Amino acid sequence: MDPVNAASIAYAEAFPVEDEHLAEARRRASQVGVSPIGTGGAATLAFLTAAVRARAVVEVGTGTGVSSLWILRALPSDGVLTSVDLEAEHQRHAREVLSAAGVPPQRFRLIAGAALDVMSRLADAAYDVAFLDGDKVEYGEYLDEALRLVRPGGLICFDNALWHDRVADPAQRDPETAAIRELLQRVKDDEQLRAVLLPVGDGLLVVQTAG
Repeated sequence: MDPVNAASIAYAEAFPVEDEHLAEARRRASQVGVSPIGTGGAATLAFLTAAVRARAVVEVGTGTGVSSLWILRALPSDGVLTSVDLEAEHQRHAREVLSAAGVPPQRFRLIAGAALDVMSRLADAAYDVAFLDGDKVEYGEYLDEALRLVRPGGLICFDNALWHDRVADPAQRDPETAAIRELLQRVKDDEQLRAVLLPVGDGLLVVQTAG
């Protein structure tokens, strides 16, 4: 089978439609130097969140609220997002974006702090989905925490799983690329996990925990 060409990939990435609130979140992301999940990856994440009928999601990497808004729109009206980011200022932007989009404040909890420190304080098996888009070097440790936090049969999703085409290039050996490769090999080798690597955006790794 011939590989999908760049034009088809661009067409697929442009297929999901983002409204003015998501556009504003992306504008703010550019303003503060944050790289949010791409449109294709965000739409896939939202689709998966809805497909497993998630009611509680934990996110690492709030940024300015792009992925947060996609996730919240995929949850039921009483669904809650817990989102963690090291930068409180980024979360201020996210809070403003979510409020402007009409999301009630009781539906999201934004926690400023180091991801692993915050995750270690969250309750076991309390979440249906974990979305991880923080420090790539810590991806393996994020998985350790997420396996505890996500209920059996839930989903753990990692953004940037192809890391700007570096993961597929064996000549690339920087710490971020190496950490992502180690994560991918780990989930491949674990018979208790079901995983798929989706070539949307910068790559989305989806792991399902044993149910």
